[in-house]
Amino acid sequence: MSHPNWTPDDVGEYYNALTPASDVFLAGNEHHGYWYDDEDEAPIEEGSARLTRKIVDTLGLRPGEHLLDAGCGAGAPAVLIADEYGVRVTGVTISSVGAQLAQARADASGLSDRVRIEVGDYHALTHPENHFDAVVAIESLIHAVDLDRALREFYRVLRPGGRIAISEPTRLSPEVTMPSMYIREPAKAEDLLEAFVAAGFVLEEWVHCGRRVFGQSGRRFPKHAESLREEFVARFGEEAFLGLREAMKGLDPGPENMSYLILCARKPAG
Repeated sequence: MSHPNWTPDDVGEYYNALTPASDVFLAGNEHHGYWYDDEDEAPIEEGSARLTRKIVDTLGLRPGEHLLDAGCGAGAPAVLIADEYGVRVTGVTISSVGAQLAQARADASGLSDRVRIEVGDYHALTHPENHFDAVVAIESLIHAVDLDRALREFYRVLRPGGRIAISEPTRLSPEVTMPSMYIREPAKAEDLLEAFVAAGFVLEEWVHCGRRVFGQSGRRFPKHAESLREEFVARFGEEAFLGLREAMKGLDPGPENMSYLILCARKPAG
């Protein structure tokens, strides 16, 4: 895997600036959504929640288990997971602004006893070995400056038999690039599978759902941005809105260029 020329602190500063606006646009979700077809009229927030559930369902969570949300963003997935699956969630984000929003969201949802948000780097977690029952990383490993090191950290903090689920855009065409800052070159799915095996994990399942993620988000997000224009301009200014609209243009690279991988693996029990 490539090693980018930026640092986790760079990513933190980027999200400190971006998160207040993305929190308005995506209601605390900093990832794509999931829709079944062009006739599916679910709103953006529900599409994002669907994708969270689809990823987390691969873990087979049991009430009372302890989950690490690595790269938790503004906290909407952490709140959903704690509420709907009955687990404790520790969210880690490199963004201090994101951490504040995420903890406030958990507190407002009445889940402060089960959702704890920390500012930290998932390449160097402060938690002891064998600490978590499961790990989820929803589109957050695209910012990893050293993917192999991050996977080794997840392996270390998982208990034996613990599970990990990630989602990530994957490359089909050698020419495809991602439109945002501080995102490493998209990997091919087989390279990600190999990276998990190299870190010691046993692969459980994986699925490609690019047409229901990229093919739908790319069409819906620009319309959603236009629907929020008045609120967005009032809070962040016209220039910020124009930047958001420009960023929307690269969200659908086409099914021939990019797919979307959901992967679940397990740390061996013994």
